[in-house]
Amino acid sequence: MAELLRVEDLTVEFPLEAGVLRAVDHLSFTINEGEAVGIVGESGSGKTVTALSIIRLLAGGATIVDGGVWLRGENLATMAEKEMQAIRGRRIAMIFQEPMTSLNPSYTVGEQVAEVFRYNLGESRSTAKEHAIGLFDRVKLPRPSEMFGKYPHEFSGGMRQRVMIAIALACKPELVIADEPTTALDVTIQAQILSILQELQEEMGLALLFISHNLEVVAQLCDKVVVMYGAQQLESGRSEQIFASPAHPYTEALLQSIPRRGSELHPISGTIFDLRQPPDGCRFHPRCPHAQSACSTDVPPVTTLASEEGEPRQVRCLYPLVQA
Repeated sequence: MAELLRVEDLTVEFPLEAGVLRAVDHLSFTINEGEAVGIVGESGSGKTVTALSIIRLLAGGATIVDGGVWLRGENLATMAEKEMQAIRGRRIAMIFQEPMTSLNPSYTVGEQVAEVFRYNLGESRSTAKEHAIGLFDRVKLPRPSEMFGKYPHEFSGGMRQRVMIAIALACKPELVIADEPTTALDVTIQAQILSILQELQEEMGLALLFISHNLEVVAQLCDKVVVMYGAQQLESGRSEQIFASPAHPYTEALLQSIPRRGSELHPISGTIFDLRQPPDGCRFHPRCPHAQSACSTDVPPVTTLASEEGEPRQVRCLYPLVQA
C-alpha cells in the first residue's frame, strides 16, 4: 500500500506565563492508503493535540515548533490557512468526541450535512438534500428522509454520532480522524458505531486514524498502533504484535489494567506527571514496575525491533521487554 500520511518528529508547544508546555514531543508514524492506525494512551498523553495538529485546528496559541505532517508529499504544517481550508473536509475529515458540541442546535441535522455538499462541492439545495439523505441511510439512521428535518436535541447520542460520521464522509475524504468517537456511548451503541466505521472504511477505501484510551477497541479496529505517554511515543508497530507481546512496560501496564471477567485487575500505580515539569530520564519511570536506577537519569533511545510483517516496530525504553 502507498503511503498516505507521514507524521515526522512532530513537536507542539503551548505558550505559558512561565515558559512553554510541550504537548507533543517528536512524534513519528505513517498511515498507508486504506489503513487504520490507532493512537492510545491515558488522558493528557497528547492524542487529541496530535489529531488537531494534523488538520491545523490548534487553539490556545499552540504551534508546531518542529517536524511536519505530509499528506502525499505536501507538508500541512507549513501550508497557509486558505490552503488548509481546501484540505479539511475534502481530503481529511474529523469525527469529534462529543457530537452535541459539534452540531449546531439551531439547524436541523439534515441542513448541516447538506451544507457540506453545498459549500465544498457547489451542489444545489435539492441535490445536496438528496445526497445527505443517502448518507443517513449509509450510516444506518432509521427513516433517513424523516431524520433530515430533525434537530440535534431530538437525537440520541449514538444517532448524533452517526450524523457526525455522515458529515465526515460527505466529500469522500482520503483520511478520517476519529477522536474517541464512542467514549460517551454505552457498550451496545459503541459496538454499532464501530461496526459502521469498519464497514464504511472497507467499502470506501478510507484510511482511518482512531484515537482512543480503549485498547480493546483499537485491537479490534486498527492495523497499527501508536502508544503515547506524557507527550511522547513509547511504542509503535503492528497491533497484533504489540498486543500479543508488548515491548514497553507502559503498554504492558495498559493491557493489564483492562477489566476481564475472572481475572484480577492491575491498575497502573501513580498518576501521569505535570507536562510543565516532565521527569528526567524515562518519563514513565516513576510508575514503572521494571524501572532501574538508570531510568531516572538516562534518556531512553528509540529502538527498532524485528518484525515478521516487515513493518517497523519501535520502542522507547532502556530495558524493553522484547529485545531487538
